[in-house]
Amino acid sequence: MIQSRARRSVLYVPGSNGKAMAKTGQLSCDSVIFDLEDAVAPDAKSYARNAVVEHFKTTEAGRKERIIRINALTGQWGGQDIAAAAKAKPDAVIVPKVETANMLAEARQALDAAGASGTPLWAMIETPLAFVNLADICRAGADDAIRLECMVAGTNDIAKETSLPLPEGRATIVHWLAMLVLHARAFGIDVLDGVYNDFRDADGFFRECQAGVRLGFDGKTLIHPSQIEAANAAFSPTEEAIADARAIVSVFDLPENAREGVVSVKGRMVERLHAEAARRLLAKLDNLNA
Repeated sequence: MIQSRARRSVLYVPGSNGKAMAKTGQLSCDSVIFDLEDAVAPDAKSYARNAVVEHFKTTEAGRKERIIRINALTGQWGGQDIAAAAKAKPDAVIVPKVETANMLAEARQALDAAGASGTPLWAMIETPLAFVNLADICRAGADDAIRLECMVAGTNDIAKETSLPLPEGRATIVHWLAMLVLHARAFGIDVLDGVYNDFRDADGFFRECQAGVRLGFDGKTLIHPSQIEAANAAFSPTEEAIADARAIVSVFDLPENAREGVVSVKGRMVERLHAEAARRLLAKLDNLNA
């Protein structure tokens, strides 16, 4: 199945910040994560949970994708967050610190039991054990019974859990980020780059966006609205890429090529897997232009 949802810019908004939530409908980001986890202090968890449910009840999403990040199911808030998410009916629920395939299965079971069986899952990948188990997590997530649509690199937590600094260029963890993208592509799951912490450093942020594009990420998670425009620009396909994708699809769509695995496009040999990638790119473009 071709995933047509564009996720170039995905903004975290604390569930405890009513003013920030109210402004999300006016923003040009593709998706918003309403956060009940890291961005919310322990004594504000209940308030944030209720505020997010009320926001979803009273606000139209429009074309923007809306996701709720819950607290860990093993902790004191996770079960209440699942119940609240079932009431809110978001486009997806993001599970923090997913380390095993079983954690995804437990989240799926909890959502189904709460009456949200149609709600897809996202997974935060942010610990060493998660990378050790990536193949199992992705294989399980790709099953229709689990419905894992997207994975998100928790770069700050990766650096923390491995006791590594995060210099510009992220040389300390770039090999793990590449591993995450590779596994996501192998199982047809979208994958988002982690946040850039200094929202005042526009140049550094754009360089990291470009690095994320080269790694193969679908988009980037953001901590401030000022980062949206640069992320959208970096993760939008170029005119050259769009023209190339259209050429590939048009050749494979010819009746005489219906059974061909390899065809010639503009003097180069192109495989059917490239046609599938081209169709995904064009589907996301159609979504942006809708």
